[in-house]
Amino acid sequence: MDQFKQISTFVEVVAKGSLSAAARAEGIAPAMIGRRLDALEGRLGVKLLQRTTRKIALTNEGAAFLEDCQRILAELEDAESAVSERSATASGHLMISTPAGFGRQHVAPLIPSFLAEHRDVSVTLNLNDRVVDLIGEGIDVAIRIATLSDSSLIGVKLADNQRVVVASPAYLKRHGAPASLDDLVRHNCLAISSDGSQRGWTFRQNGKNVTLKVAGNMVCNDGEVLHDWALSGKGLAWRSMWEVGTEIESGALVTVLDEFAAPGNDIYAVFAQRRHLPLRIRALVDFLRRAYAQPDYWRNR
Repeated sequence: MDQFKQISTFVEVVAKGSLSAAARAEGIAPAMIGRRLDALEGRLGVKLLQRTTRKIALTNEGAAFLEDCQRILAELEDAESAVSERSATASGHLMISTPAGFGRQHVAPLIPSFLAEHRDVSVTLNLNDRVVDLIGEGIDVAIRIATLSDSSLIGVKLADNQRVVVASPAYLKRHGAPASLDDLVRHNCLAISSDGSQRGWTFRQNGKNVTLKVAGNMVCNDGEVLHDWALSGKGLAWRSMWEVGTEIESGALVTVLDEFAAPGNDIYAVFAQRRHLPLRIRALVDFLRRAYAQPDYWRNR
């Protein structure tokens, strides 16, 4: 308890800008605030704040520690809210955005079961492959399959995912399997395009991510079509495991260039706020995480 009080006092002092302001907010003497900070710095063995009677300044160590403390306190607040809300009932309307292919296979089929558990919730599911503006378009939660880069959004990981290069056994029998990234120029690569531009394939080579432009005689802006073309032996395709995992397990598709696989584009639920998150959003995120964590889920899709 003393350690927690020291941490919360440290964060409050930084937020208020002085020991006296933090003391007034808590209704105690400034000397008590000072003793807590002294105890915290003594326990850690580092100086967190440069203090004078009029102002404070974070040290480098203090700035790094502050970020961790703010995260811990926010997570504690979320945990307390989640516990207090368990007896409450999720209600209201949910606007959900998800990539079209993933949404058809792995979100839409689960919505009826989610609504059966939460009868006071209704859902609008928007299948769209563009990156939506959550705030501007009124989206409560979006499913994204990518490395999150927008620090203004809160992301909760729902499941692991990886992209792999696949082909049918028939195609590989006719053309052989590529052994290196250079071999891709000799293969018919089934590429996806969007807005008239073709996307590259990303691999890991010599410790770095590299994105290669590939070529082939069949390009499409729909991943499901590329999936079908690969199954029918028309070429190589770079697809997500959530899409092709079942065919890989059955042998209908074979992975190649596995040693060059880039770090996974994992599956996240993202939303625009952390504090006071509506229970219906928490309920959906928890429901999807539980569903995707089932041992047989991905094999049965």
